[in-house]
Amino acid sequence: MIVLFNDRIHAGEELANALKEYLMQTEGDLAELNNTKIKQSLIVLAIPRGGIILGDVIASKFHCKLDMVISKKIGAPSNKELAIGAVMPDGFYFINKKIVDMLNISQKYIQDEVQFQMKEIERRLKEFRGSSIYDNELEGKIVILVDDGIATGATIIAAARWLNEGKQKCKKLIIAVPVAPAGDETIDKLNQLAGKVIILYTPSEFTAVGQFYKKFDQVSDEEVKAIMKKYIS
Repeated sequence: MIVLFNDRIHAGEELANALKEYLMQTEGDLAELNNTKIKQSLIVLAIPRGGIILGDVIASKFHCKLDMVISKKIGAPSNKELAIGAVMPDGFYFINKKIVDMLNISQKYIQDEVQFQMKEIERRLKEFRGSSIYDNELEGKIVILVDDGIATGATIIAAARWLNEGKQKCKKLIIAVPVAPAGDETIDKLNQLAGKVIILYTPSEFTAVGQFYKKFDQVSDEEVKAIMKKYIS
């Protein structure tokens, strides 16, 4: 088994270096990390819980704001573990039409699930960031969407679609993750949704994200709250 990162902080540092190199090539006026324009132009959007650790490292290096995004899957009526779609904080949602049609799932069921999951998202966002409302903080920004790795890709695809197809109006979406499976169709989907996808490693033998970390402890709610507290104005 190949271990690529000591822990999430190490992965965040490597991602930050790759992001700096990319931004220096494409956004010349953002190349200086102490440039105050960075605070106005960049925002790191992390997927909790693990992505928050990496997001904190990246946001600290770029002297910009860190925020989070939470999506919740819509489970099938007979099997809640089978995702038929996903819901985002403002009610934006998408479904897998193929599965919905195959299982003959009603629109009423989908709408009821959307409302239920929105309440859960609102509860968690208020707990972690103090509010479930994003206002216009992403509008016109270069958004760096971060997680600690990609397994199935369902969560990060949902977040990317929300940013790309929703009402966020970000200037550019950059997706940055340390590791993802080689040859996975998820990467193709993300490339269609983002202006740039940065993946440090794409191993061919892939079982779970945690196998590539020496230390991959579960991130507690308390850790997430402590990190987010630094960025909540």
